[in-house]
Amino acid sequence: MLPLLLLLIVVLHSHTCRSVTVSTSKPKVEIHEHTDAVLSCEFKTEKDQNPRIEWKKKGKGVTFVYFDKKFAKSYAGRAKIEGATLTIHSVTQKDSGEYRCEVTASEDHVNLGEAIVTLNVLVPPHVPSCEVPGSVFVGTGLELFCKDKLSVPPATYRWYKDNKALTASGDAPYSVDTNKGTLKFKSVSREDSGMYRCESSNSVGAPKSCVAKLLTVVESPWNMTMLIAGASGFAALVLFCCICVCVCRRRGYCKKSRKTKSAKSYNPPPPPPPPPNRNLKHYKQTQSFMI
Repeated sequence: MLPLLLLLIVVLHSHTCRSVTVSTSKPKVEIHEHTDAVLSCEFKTEKDQNPRIEWKKKGKGVTFVYFDKKFAKSYAGRAKIEGATLTIHSVTQKDSGEYRCEVTASEDHVNLGEAIVTLNVLVPPHVPSCEVPGSVFVGTGLELFCKDKLSVPPATYRWYKDNKALTASGDAPYSVDTNKGTLKFKSVSREDSGMYRCESSNSVGAPKSCVAKLLTVVESPWNMTMLIAGASGFAALVLFCCICVCVCRRRGYCKKSRKTKSAKSYNPPPPPPPPPNRNLKHYKQTQSFMI
């Protein structure tokens, strides 16, 4: 009875051990952009000598990298596989993500095993975009912006004025956020005029800087408003005077035109008709006398 029981245990034990095992020697891979990334995947089967190997990438959905002994279109020509280990050539930031190595051994009792590898592609700083206005008014608040959206890990920032680094001390009239890349002034003065630029940096590559831009601080808007109002008032006064002169000249011309027209249009009244029943000769003489 005892030997039979031991044989049963051995059989059951051997049956449960017939399964595929999958592992990775490096579950997290950090690699610089445009270099080769090696995603390791090792497997062991108990019986199946030709298991099916697949690689998948997890993003918004799950996409195939390697399936049916072929690479997907975006990986064709720039990836290779040795055993189950995947190598991607000249990686970019788009290649970052979670990859899953799946090995299916159909002849094993537990026929599926998997290992997960996270790839993080490191990107050196790029030239940041800098927002610096051309001019501002004295006494107004001001915020300058700097951003590098491509660097991995995220960049930190430093602002320069006339090639001198700005550090926010206790009595400085500005504040600097090195993580967000902002430079804030509570109230600018004429002394804040100058050439401003921003520099982004991280642990991957050399810092990059934007082109310096000129910031000019001019007089306050109240002075400008008074100047504009004065100029507008003067222009309105000149326009009013011109209108008055034109009206006066127009009226004088109209009166003169009326007199001239009246003189030209005067005609003497016609002579009276001859009286009835009078001597025609006497009438003619009278007419001659009148003339």
